[in-house]
Amino acid sequence: MGKPSKSATVKAKPSLVAADIRCMLKGGGSPEHAKGVQWFFKDEIKSHGWHTAGLRKTAVLCRRTIVNEQGQPCLLQVADKLFSGNVLEEKVFAVLMLERMTDDFGDPEFRLFESWLSRISSWADHDALVHSLIAPMVAAKPSRTKTVFRWAKSRHRWLRRAACVALIRGARQKMFFAEIRRLTAMLLCDEDDMVQKGLGWLLREAAKSDAKKTVPFLMSIRGECPRLVLRTACETLPEITRKRLLAKV
Repeated sequence: MGKPSKSATVKAKPSLVAADIRCMLKGGGSPEHAKGVQWFFKDEIKSHGWHTAGLRKTAVLCRRTIVNEQGQPCLLQVADKLFSGNVLEEKVFAVLMLERMTDDFGDPEFRLFESWLSRISSWADHDALVHSLIAPMVAAKPSRTKTVFRWAKSRHRWLRRAACVALIRGARQKMFFAEIRRLTAMLLCDEDDMVQKGLGWLLREAAKSDAKKTVPFLMSIRGECPRLVLRTACETLPEITRKRLLAKV
């Protein structure tokens, strides 16, 4: 596990830096682990077989090198090029380089990350992007929730899932309850399992942080709520509450 060579980072074009990182990722993974990674996905994905801990450590080293030698704008350009690939680790690596920098980002970066949603190929790169980059920025600037409702109307499953996951960081801070109710009404009848799991995840986090508001809401929708959504939403609630919610109507 290494980092891009110095020759590829010092005063180099972002495309060269990204190419260097791609070579490093290809050479540093495990073919055996790559086979195991495929087990988690319904559709075939391309993976170099990196473990998350090693990928994160290497991403932090790369971030430090690129920012120190070429600045944050270059880092964003490198990440943009990495997220345009079709290899899982390249996309996740792009997110890991940026995940602790969202406080420094503004609307231009938010629009950049939104553009990456069209490049999603699996729930793993989706959740890395939306949960680690987009959701903190939505929580930091609540007016961005208007974008969430636009995504919820999309024909594309990953944008509809993004609408749910983008509110999770705020839900953990007892924010966005009105928005969560509105989004639930929009997506409650969605038949896509990835969207249902995303909505269930959002409702679960809302229930964990504010059960007083969320449990009565779940009780009010349980008759029409898909079982996958409801089961996920009440996973962390006390058993007696969970049984009430899951009881047949």
